[in-house]
Amino acid sequence: MFLTISTTGSAERPATDLGFLLHKHPEKAQAFSTSHGTAHVLYPEADAERCTAALLLEVDAVALVRRGKGRGRGGAPDAALAQYVNDRPYAASSLLAVALSAVFSSALRGVCAARPELPAQPRPLRVEVPALPARGGPELVRRLFAPLGWTVTAEPVALDAEFPEWGDSRYVRLVLEAETLTLAETLRHLYVLLPVLDDAKHYWVASDEVDKLLRAGEGWLPAHPEQKLITSRYLSRRWSLTRQAMERLELVRLAEADDSDVEEIDNAVEAETESEEKPTPLAVRRREAILAALRACGAARVLDLGCGQGQLLQALLKDPSFTGIVGVDVSMRALTIASRRLKLDRMGERQAARVQLFQGSLAYTDKRLEGYDAAVLSEVIEHLDLPRLPALEYAVFGAARPRTVLVTTPNVEYNVRWETLPASHVRHGDHRFEWTRGEFRAWAAEVAGRHGYTVEFVPVGPDDPEVGPPTQMAVFTAGTVQEAKAA
Repeated sequence: MFLTISTTGSAERPATDLGFLLHKHPEKAQAFSTSHGTAHVLYPEADAERCTAALLLEVDAVALVRRGKGRGRGGAPDAALAQYVNDRPYAASSLLAVALSAVFSSALRGVCAARPELPAQPRPLRVEVPALPARGGPELVRRLFAPLGWTVTAEPVALDAEFPEWGDSRYVRLVLEAETLTLAETLRHLYVLLPVLDDAKHYWVASDEVDKLLRAGEGWLPAHPEQKLITSRYLSRRWSLTRQAMERLELVRLAEADDSDVEEIDNAVEAETESEEKPTPLAVRRREAILAALRACGAARVLDLGCGQGQLLQALLKDPSFTGIVGVDVSMRALTIASRRLKLDRMGERQAARVQLFQGSLAYTDKRLEGYDAAVLSEVIEHLDLPRLPALEYAVFGAARPRTVLVTTPNVEYNVRWETLPASHVRHGDHRFEWTRGEFRAWAAEVAGRHGYTVEFVPVGPDDPEVGPPTQMAVFTAGTVQEAKAA
């Protein structure tokens, strides 16, 4: 998968300024790891008169299949052989767009620390993509790029040059030339329109793709004559996301026409309503309390036992002080949702090295869980039958034995404060029990005594003077080996 960007210059304005803009030195060949292969940046030519930067993406087809859970392009199941033998290593697609964003991130944003005046300067540019899937043919390619100021050459690639009667393939050789565009504008056009022409994405399209589209489309997408087609294809024809993006683009267009800010146009909600503070959800408070306790104990490597759909894992990943994060759950469906939430298929190599997801039961010992600084059991124990709690207790406190263990569970006494919860009902249909503060403290004290831990209790949520907090948290801290033996 290959793309080149060329420019011309003079002694006063050398073409090698392209190296400053891309943040890649023309005299070096560099390689960058991506989640789906290796991206190489090199300069076939670099002097004052002409400079060409090339991006070569080597796709690891096997890794792509594994990350995609065996699904093919656009999410459609492929035959087993077609998963490995296809056009993805050779034809420009969303894989190349993601590599552009990762490797040339500063240039995409129009940032150049060494020469801050360069990004805003238009320059003669030539972009060549030897193999570009074009669902819609050369005419659609021209309809997408020409309104942006490009002179477009889209030459169909024959299915087989020796058999012209077979006709053309769906691929084109694309050449774009312009004199009045900046490099940042060029990269943003490519980032959006390469996957649009391919009409497929190699990853799950979530709601954050709307923000990515609007950022990359700033300044050109609101007025583009093919705006609806671009938006629909970029968002993989997901109707709800497309509608959301179109509404926001219309606000931008109206604001530009009225020479106003978008915030001034989008004034449907009265200021009094906007200023009203909404109560912080209990789940958010619980995560905040857990994160505070983990930071307080200095944990770097953390287990989320019973991680569910990955909300806590997502919060842990945002803090670089947590260098090793493991999510464990017995449900493969929950782990799949967690993987999507974390966007593991699009995560960079460095970030991906911080997190792992395991399927496992907390009722059994597991050597993979040994050696961690802290373990979290957030709203987990109440989902187990009481006779199975001793097995979990030993697996966590006896076998894995992290330095710190955090356990949160509902306080049943607080249930009377939930107006929508009928009397004598538990908070969730799968809860096998819900403990009072006294019952939880008694259980925690016995566990701590048996396994050489000390334990403290932290309220989570509003601490009602009569019934206590909605969630109770126990913070277990391991003692020395001698203390554990004595216990």
